[in-house]
Amino acid sequence: MKPLVSIIMGSTSDLKIMEAAAGFLDQMQIPFEINALSAHRTPQMVADYAKSAESRGIKVIIAGAGGAAHLPGVIAASTNLPVIGVPIKSSNSLEGIDSILSILQMPSGIPVATMALDGAKNAAIFAVQILSISDPGIAQRSKLFKSQLADKVTKANEELKTLGYKYLVND
Repeated sequence: MKPLVSIIMGSTSDLKIMEAAAGFLDQMQIPFEINALSAHRTPQMVADYAKSAESRGIKVIIAGAGGAAHLPGVIAASTNLPVIGVPIKSSNSLEGIDSILSILQMPSGIPVATMALDGAKNAAIFAVQILSISDPGIAQRSKLFKSQLADKVTKANEELKTLGYKYLVND
C-alpha cells in the first residue's frame, strides 16, 4: 500500500494537532505518511521531499507549522501537488496569528489552501474531497461522512425539543 496523502509538520511538538488529520484519514481508509521536516532546520530535506512526493504517488500534502510557519509555502514552491496548510498555535507563536498569516499570505503562483488555526481535521477532510474527484470509493466514503454530520444535527434538534422548559416551543 502506497500513501496518497502526506502529513508533514515542522516538528513533533505539532503532532498533537496533526494527529486529527491522521485519525480522519485512517477512519476514511486513506493511506498516508507522516513526517517531521523543518523549513528552517532541514531546508534541503524539505526540498528533496517536495520534489519527490508526486513520483512517490502522493496526491495531496497537508503541512502544519507554527510560529513563522514557512513549511507549507516552501513545500508548495517545490511541487505541483495541492498543499493544504495548517497554522498551529505553538509555544513560540503570537497566539497563532503569525502562523495564519505566514500560510495565508502566499505570493501569486504559489497557492496554499489554508485551514483554520489548529484545523488539521478539516485539512484531512479537504484532502479526502480532493481525492474524491478521481476515486469513486473515496467519494462514497466522503458522502457518507457528510450525511452522518447532517444526521447528528437532526438528532441534536430532536434532543433539544425535550429540554423541559415551560415556554420552549420547538415544534
